[in-house]
Amino acid sequence: MTIDNRVLENLEKLSMLKIEDSKKEELANQLTEILEYIENLKELDTDHLDATFSTLAGGTPMREDTPKSNPQVAKDIFSHAPNAQNDFFIVPKIIE
Repeated sequence: MTIDNRVLENLEKLSMLKIEDSKKEELANQLTEILEYIENLKELDTDHLDATFSTLAGGTPMREDTPKSNPQVAKDIFSHAPNAQNDFFIVPKIIE
C-alpha cells in the first residue's frame, strides 16, 4: 500500500494533527515503508509456533516491585497542571 496525499490528508484529519507541507512527502514515504515492512511480516510462517512462544526459558523473569519516591518528579508534573494544590489536581466538579 502506498500512502498518497489523499490518505495522508485523511490521517491528518483523523489524528487532529497539522502536518507541515514541507514534511508531507517525507512522512508519506516513511509511512509507506512501515506498511511495506508489515506486509513482509505477514508473509512469515508462524504455524509451527505456539501462541505463547517465548525465547526465555520459564517465561518472563520477575523483578522485585519496590516503590520509589522522587518528590522532584511530582513537583515537575504538578508545575505543568493548569490547577493543582497540595499535590492534587484540581478539576471541575462533574457529579452533584
